Amino acid sequence: MIKNYTISLYGQVCSLENLQAAFKKARKGKTKRPDVLEFESNLMNNLRQLRADLLFHSYRPQPLTTFIIRDPKTRKINKSAFCDRIVHHALCNIIEPIYEKIFIYDSYANRKGKGTLKAVERFDEFKRKVAIPHSDYITGYCFKADLKHYFETVDHGILMQVLKRRIKDDNIMFLLKKILANYNNGEPRKGMPLGNLTSQFLANVYLNELDQFVKTNLKVKYYIRYVDDFVILHKQKETLEFYKGEIDLFLRQKLTLELHPLKSKIISLNKGVTFLGFRIFYHHKLLRKSNWRAAKRKIISLKYDFDNNMVDYDNVYDSMTGWFAYAKQANTYHVRRMMGEKLDQFFPNELSSIELRKIKKLSANKIQAYCKA
Repeated sequence: MIKNYTISLYGQVCSLENLQAAFKKARKGKTKRPDVLEFESNLMNNLRQLRADLLFHSYRPQPLTTFIIRDPKTRKINKSAFCDRIVHHALCNIIEPIYEKIFIYDSYANRKGKGTLKAVERFDEFKRKVAIPHSDYITGYCFKADLKHYFETVDHGILMQVLKRRIKDDNIMFLLKKILANYNNGEPRKGMPLGNLTSQFLANVYLNELDQFVKTNLKVKYYIRYVDDFVILHKQKETLEFYKGEIDLFLRQKLTLELHPLKSKIISLNKGVTFLGFRIFYHHKLLRKSNWRAAKRKIISLKYDFDNNMVDYDNVYDSMTGWFAYAKQANTYHVRRMMGEKLDQFFPNELSSIELRKIKKLSANKIQAYCKA
């Protein structure tokens, strides 16, 4: 017999209305995918079955699909089945608002109204409060930190203890354990898969512990975090050295994490700081070449998906509009002009979506020539 979950958090997760909303989020930008079309072909019955599985605790996540991407660094991405992605969205729909109230302002990853552009804008604001421009140099420093193998080393036990402080529903905790246990990196009760919505959310929950330590205990003013990349700006290098030591100790003792020994360093603002794909100086910003190359690969991928009816022109437009907004933050006039020419070549945007589907696919020789351009 199904328990009465109508007023519990778990009941809200399992509600048909929430599952319908989760389905819409999970399929966004993927409406042409075969697994999405298959699920949608019998939508209400599939959602009711998923709801019953959740309520009876018979839900079992399907094995993750693993693939490698290079953008430019090599990363292993673990993709969940579409029905599991619906569950992830349904879960985050309910529990994200609980944590949004306690997250610090300057945590910018995977949050509404935040993102990379907002984080870079905040960096610009902070550098002007810390640095003083002189005729031939800029004062001030930045502690740029990166966590070593962050997603692979998250401790499930510590994470569950952190979650229990706010989530008092045992059924929610049981579901979270199932989702975490679906990933196996060879170390028991360690790690989260890159690519899951729940991993992105839980990454913020776990590192909120660091955020609170930095802001409350160390009382740092100019701190910005984006997933496992974070920066602290200050006028004095010695103060940043102190912060670095205290943060390293906290991470090791409380979260079983480590600062990356090569990527965590104190940099003079005069030399420019690499952050979220930009090389940021006091008076200007440059887009990293690796980001430009990744954008070229992205447009080729979109062309392939478009030609195989996996995305429509609206998806292409939304994706590239986001990239142009990102690139515009730096001194990239010529880069954006070149990308615009490639975009017009691949997707003549004066045509309708129906006419675009009739465009002949690029030959392999043209694609190879583009990759070398």
